[in-house]
Amino acid sequence: LEGSGMRDMLKRLKPNRFEDIIAVVALYRPGPMDNIPSYIARKHGTETVTYPHETLAPILEETYGIIIYQEQVMQIAQVLAGYSLGGADLLRRAMGKKIKSEMAAQREIFVKGSVKNGVDEKLASEIFDLVDKFAGYGFNKSHAAAYALVSYQTAYLKANYPVEFMAASMTHDMQNTDKLGLFRRELDRLKAPLLPPDVNRSEVIFDVEDTGKDGLGVRYALSAIRNVGKPAAAAIVAARQDGPFKDLADFADRLDASRTNKRAIETLARAGAFDSVDPDRARVFKGAEVIVRTAQAAAEERTSNQTNLFGDATAAPVLRLPETGQWTEAEALGYELDAIGMYLSAHPLDAFAPALKRLGVTTIADLMRRGPPGGVRSNDRQQGYQRQAEANCRIAATQLGRQERTSAKGSRYAFVQLSDATGVIEATAFSEVLAVTRDLLDSGKPLLLGVEAKMGDGGLRVSIVSAKDLEEAAADMGRELMVYVEDAAALPHISTLLEQEPAGRAQVTLVLEIDPAREITLALKKRIQLSPATAQAIKSLPGVAMAEAL
Repeated sequence: LEGSGMRDMLKRLKPNRFEDIIAVVALYRPGPMDNIPSYIARKHGTETVTYPHETLAPILEETYGIIIYQEQVMQIAQVLAGYSLGGADLLRRAMGKKIKSEMAAQREIFVKGSVKNGVDEKLASEIFDLVDKFAGYGFNKSHAAAYALVSYQTAYLKANYPVEFMAASMTHDMQNTDKLGLFRRELDRLKAPLLPPDVNRSEVIFDVEDTGKDGLGVRYALSAIRNVGKPAAAAIVAARQDGPFKDLADFADRLDASRTNKRAIETLARAGAFDSVDPDRARVFKGAEVIVRTAQAAAEERTSNQTNLFGDATAAPVLRLPETGQWTEAEALGYELDAIGMYLSAHPLDAFAPALKRLGVTTIADLMRRGPPGGVRSNDRQQGYQRQAEANCRIAATQLGRQERTSAKGSRYAFVQLSDATGVIEATAFSEVLAVTRDLLDSGKPLLLGVEAKMGDGGLRVSIVSAKDLEEAAADMGRELMVYVEDAAALPHISTLLEQEPAGRAQVTLVLEIDPAREITLALKKRIQLSPATAQAIKSLPGVAMAEAL
């Protein structure tokens, strides 16, 4: 029952009995779907319930006079035409196969039996035609009831144990990143945090964790990280049984090296799973081979029962990781996305927060919650996808994925999954727009998108109208960069960096602290194209306390 169309139908139906769920499962298929409006109207009393014959009321009362199940077809044949149970099953099968000669014979039996029971011959023939129509796509009630029971049970768990239910659902679909993204959005709606993977806290599967002030959350599964798998994840969890890992050397010392490899360690580092023992992801990634070799050596040491000169215990391994530069925030987030299929520790748009306010963007969460500006509605299912569409709002997002299709006319179009810090949404890029934005979408850069959003019968429909590099758009809007300097030795480095920046409209202001009571403010002559990358580069310089884009 989780599909959007099914959920929309359930909202209109407002089921208040288990039988309604059984009926929904049987009705929501090609063919019987045509009866859904009547079923809903009859349930709520806006359409009169009628029966083909009064003797069929006990059979069809549960479904408001509509034939839905194969069992009802068989019961009608029994009650109205005097069929035996076996004969009714033969009738059901004949109606399913639509063999003319067999159907003609069954019609004669049905009509004669009905007339014998006091039913008008013409009406009996009409009822046979009606039964024949429904028998063609009737669903087994027993099957529908089984599906409905599972749906009811899962709905109960979702309503009463939502976080536990989400953890179990994520475990069930842990290799499906699209489903995991859907569950992550549902956790956001439930205000339950999705906690990042951690070698000191994560289990093999998704698990519930008490976060304290934020209540229950779901901790990301180690085995859901790409290239890790259950054996390596289980080895890490088993090695942790004696307590949390103190550092990487302790991790290597306790790890069963036969169940993991360099690739798994590298992906764990990209995912940020080692942050609790070493926050330098680039260093851990670069040292993956060293970690595995150290774990192998420690295992060999334990196996051979060698001891050091001072006692029974083996010496703690010495872990010397290669020196390497730290990843930029953008690099770290890109690797995180590759490893787990979503952003967890932060989002690439976080650095653009001041610019987004000036650019007047709408967050994805607001767009999904409030709908398009002015409540624009599409009466035609395709109206929101016109090629000459005009943008009615702006969103800032990164592309998570894209599925391209070919229309009946041979034009390429795409469904694009877009992400910002508040959620994920799917938008359509039609052929003309896709042709001019494909390279930009593939760049992996944060984008400023003009979109047309409309409400249709199936909910919110979004189509991309235009796309621009968000960093360029932010630079065009940049007004001022405030740089707070705590050490004058940083000034030459700031100057060198600013000389490399292209001229623009943003003012750069330096605030230099002379002593706790005095500071000097300098407005530099050169104006630059202000971008989050520039602000981040200056902020990372030694001697700079803060760099803030205003």
